[in-house]
Formats: sequence, C-alpha cells, structure tokens
Amino acid sequence: MEQIVQLNSKANLSEHFVLGEFTRSKYPEVYNVPSHEAIANMKRLCVWLEVLRNKVGHPIVINSGYRSPQLNRKVGGAPTSNHLTGCAVDIRTSGFEQAIEYTAILIAYATESNQEFDELLIEKNRYGAIWVHFAVRPKENRHKILFIVSIR
Repeated sequence: MEQIVQLNSKANLSEHFVLGEFTRSKYPEVYNVPSHEAIANMKRLCVWLEVLRNKVGHPIVINSGYRSPQLNRKVGGAPTSNHLTGCAVDIRTSGFEQAIEYTAILIAYATESNQEFDELLIEKNRYGAIWVHFAVRPKENRHKILFIVSIR
C-alpha cells in the first residue's frame, strides 16, 4: 500500500479545535491534506465554533470538515461543496432540539457581530442521524438557511 502523506493533526486552529478534527476520515487511504488557504478558512470557521462552544457550555464534535476532492468524491459530497475549500463543517448533534439550539446560537452571533455566513443547514440522513452543516466563506456569503431530510 502506498504511504499517505500525514499532517500535524494536533496543530491548533483555535483554542479548542485542532486540524485533525477537520481532516479525519474513515478512509485513511484517501489523500486529505488541506492547502494553506483551506487552513485559513478553517481558522475563520473556528471563530464561530468557539462562540458556539462557549454558549452551549460543552465541547462540540466535528463530524466532517475539510475534504480533498478525492475524499469528497468518495463520500458522495457535492462537486461544489464548501468542504472542498475548508469553509464548511458538519457538527454532530444528539437530535433536532440540539440542532435547533446550535442554529439559533449561530444566527444570533451573526446578528450580534454583523458577520455573514454562507450556509446553515440542519440535515438528516436516511439512518436518522442529524447534524448542523455550517459554512463561512471569505466573501460572497449567501446566508442560506435550510432544513434538509434524507440526504446521502
């Protein structure tokens, strides 16, 4: 098997979030090393995640963050996914109530700080897993808020 390039998974993106949380995958054979630009985008996202973590009063868990084009194809991600640029994160929740709480906190922060976000989605797959997909781009944010059921 070919050696896959590893990265410093313990490198801090912010006080409570490390690079490894954003790049881990159940497919270790797939190259998933972000560019410097993607790392800068993840750091921008972490500003919001730190606010969320502080407001809920406990750690939050990242299901998915940065995805290389190869990993994005493997997991069936959209070809234009914000995950490809490190601008998106999927946040694990224990159900709809927690997803709504997280969403409300992120919307309130956007209003209070007068900052834009690109996507804020509550998603549910066919197996019943529920998560919050959140994305912040460096520019041209669409402020898209949706509830999506039965994806992937």
